[in-house]
Amino acid sequence: MNTELTASALPGQPFVAYQGSHLMVEGVRLADLAREHGTPLFVYSKAAMLTALAAYQRGFAGRKAQICYAMKANSSLAVLQVFADAGCGFDIVSGGELARVLAAGGDPAKVIFSGVGKTRAEMKQALQVGIGCFNVESDAELDVLSDVAVGLGKRAQVSLRVNPNVDPKTHPYISTGLKGNKFGIAHESAVQVYQHAASLPGLQVVGIDCHIGSQITEMTPYLDAMDRVLDLVAAVEAAGVPIHHIDFGGGLGINYNGDTPPEADALWGQLLAKLDARGYGQRQLMIEPGRSLVGNAGVCLTEVMYLKPGEQKNFCIVDAAMNDLPRPAMYQAFHSIVPVAPRSGNAVAYDVVGPVCESGDWIGRDRQLVVQSGDLLAVLSAGAYCMSMASNYNTRGRAAEVLVDGSQAHLIRQRESAFDTFALEQLVG
Repeated sequence: MNTELTASALPGQPFVAYQGSHLMVEGVRLADLAREHGTPLFVYSKAAMLTALAAYQRGFAGRKAQICYAMKANSSLAVLQVFADAGCGFDIVSGGELARVLAAGGDPAKVIFSGVGKTRAEMKQALQVGIGCFNVESDAELDVLSDVAVGLGKRAQVSLRVNPNVDPKTHPYISTGLKGNKFGIAHESAVQVYQHAASLPGLQVVGIDCHIGSQITEMTPYLDAMDRVLDLVAAVEAAGVPIHHIDFGGGLGINYNGDTPPEADALWGQLLAKLDARGYGQRQLMIEPGRSLVGNAGVCLTEVMYLKPGEQKNFCIVDAAMNDLPRPAMYQAFHSIVPVAPRSGNAVAYDVVGPVCESGDWIGRDRQLVVQSGDLLAVLSAGAYCMSMASNYNTRGRAAEVLVDGSQAHLIRQRESAFDTFALEQLVG
């Protein structure tokens, strides 16, 4: 594996770097990958994933802790395989994600099943393969899960996701720990709900869970949430329900546009100090990072098709679109966009847009670029919530994916054809 950093590594992307006039991921030229596999194309660095994971592993050295990758960030099988081989468990939110974990060689005993709307069929599937724990988010879900477990002659291990009402200071669409969010059990009701869970025949209470949001770039929300969760642990155990593990979720941000989130080991140094000070340092810990493990491991390659000057805006029309990179359209999110082979000349301000028939189909606004038709651009920080949220809108096949390991590039997903997008449909009559 090539882990050498270069002076021209891009901000936040230590394994994406210019070597001369070539933009590289680890030891592979991106232009060569685009030539071989076409565009749009997602390219991931295995070294970047494992380096991000290593920061968490350093932070938890000497502790009883299980890192469960939140696979909704990127659920491609080869990405899951990287984390399974590194000893990670998985945080899932659907039966489909559980099937992916098993297909990638993940250990079901290290799986945590989160989400507000688990179906009976998903509960049954998870119980039958022996997952580690369900993160339950409502009274009603407790009753249904107990009923399903009793019907199978099993007891489901459960952790209750509590809502600490802490502001994560992030985009409202990815904030999950406030009173107005759909997630979790209200802090004020938690003791009563724990007592109810402990009374149900199909359940075994094993933990407490908290997740306040995503793309968090400050320590304070985590420290505030930990205080509130530990207050609840004390109250729940005083009411006679023991808590075996404490799950602090994920949500740590990455550098998209000059963001300065703490390093994972620095964050957990602060959190563990607080945990020790309050007497809970020897508890089993669970965490569920997603974006911080894969976000800056990926780029999306796209070809410039047309340059369209206008009176108010200049448009750089590329072959990647909102179905490939949905974050800008959904969250007004920023992704850096850089040339694969830089040109000399005077930069022009462009809105970088795709071919989808929507005004919301944009990748970047007002970007200073020196480009011509046929050039390749790299959209950075595209490892999380891009391919996993991609769609077939406008009957566009989803992009191919490549995993780079040193000087080796592995095709891990073939490009979808138009036929693939409607292969399961049928005409009538």
